[in-house]
Amino acid sequence: MSSPAPPLPTRERLSEVRYEIRGELARRARELEAQGRKLIKLNIGNPGSFGFRAPEHLQHAIADDMGRTDPYTHQQGLPLAREAIAGAYARRGVPDARPDRVYVGNGVSELIDLSLRALLNPGDEVLVPSPDYPLWSAATILNDGRPVYYRCRPENGFQPDPVEIESLVSPRTRAIVLINPNNPSGASYPRALLEKIVAVARRHNLLLLVDEIYDQILYDGACFQAVAPLADDHPCLTFSGLSKVHRACGWRVGWMLLSGAGERLGEFRAALDLLSALRLCANVPGQYAIDAAVNGPDTISALCAPGGRLYETRRAVIEACAASEHLQLVAPAGALYAFPAVVGAAAQGFDDHEFALELMNDEGVLVVPGSSFNVPYRHHFRVTLLPEAAVMRDVFGRIDRALARRAERVTKVVPLKARNAVA
Repeated sequence: MSSPAPPLPTRERLSEVRYEIRGELARRARELEAQGRKLIKLNIGNPGSFGFRAPEHLQHAIADDMGRTDPYTHQQGLPLAREAIAGAYARRGVPDARPDRVYVGNGVSELIDLSLRALLNPGDEVLVPSPDYPLWSAATILNDGRPVYYRCRPENGFQPDPVEIESLVSPRTRAIVLINPNNPSGASYPRALLEKIVAVARRHNLLLLVDEIYDQILYDGACFQAVAPLADDHPCLTFSGLSKVHRACGWRVGWMLLSGAGERLGEFRAALDLLSALRLCANVPGQYAIDAAVNGPDTISALCAPGGRLYETRRAVIEACAASEHLQLVAPAGALYAFPAVVGAAAQGFDDHEFALELMNDEGVLVVPGSSFNVPYRHHFRVTLLPEAAVMRDVFGRIDRALARRAERVTKVVPLKARNAVA
């Protein structure tokens, strides 16, 4: 009798890739739901799962043009869609914002992978924020690069340090990633800070990779500053799309704009064009909503203002953390997330993954461990701000209850150890 065939091998570098947002904890959540448990899942910034809908004028734009969506389109995207995107960036002061510099993709995720594939040779390095959205690290690794992390410290409001960024530059460094507003911290970067980071990129001839998918989701007067106008003739790729501001995640419509002096971009543009052609084209129906999105009415600001749903949920999180002896929060200035820290007795021996599993099993709440965002500490977790404020107040009541139990266990163990030491 022949021996069983060996298992299929997989790519070795996959062992370095983490994406806990949809990883082990999410799989455990599905198991619990299959058993009849009801969970509040705060692991994904997916507006449609919380009752949000894409604006009606975007829905109508797709429906009205559905009869034209059957053929492939140009590999960079529909001409009218690219014209609309280029026009929107030109109004922001982005230099050379032209349709032939725009690439439409199946969400920003595809374009991140495509751009790093065009840029990196094996062993090249990319400077990535810590915390980061983990797709940036994963895409760097899977394209044979190495993510090198610059710290965005909680005690500094999760703002990066341009001096530290420059200290990490090596002969193999090819790019600096900026996520602004940041996921998961919600930090928004001021102009003066961005100017210093752009200067680092200039001095070392590094491509700026700027994830601005949350550019219009801002709170309490926070301002957004686009990077490309500051970079001027220096190479910069700016990423955005319909998923967050326009609440249309499932449509998978993202775009990137390549700005900078044309004479420096020829080979890179050719690489992007080749890779875009190899995937044929992006989802066509969703592209018909782009013009309506970038040139239509503002449907996000009211949600982020006092009385708006996102604002009030954010307020509920801030107030819950302020009232808790176990939590500390840098209030998010933008984006769709909060990134609280566990403090005090509950933080002793704290493991974020273990806590997330315990919280789901005992309290029916799914969060993402903070270490999933490539930070060196393990006492943070991320929640999305998409539920109603009342739901979030209930959630943080459950979280506080779980942390209180943890703190009680710790304080019982410590005196016992102290008594044993005296004996």
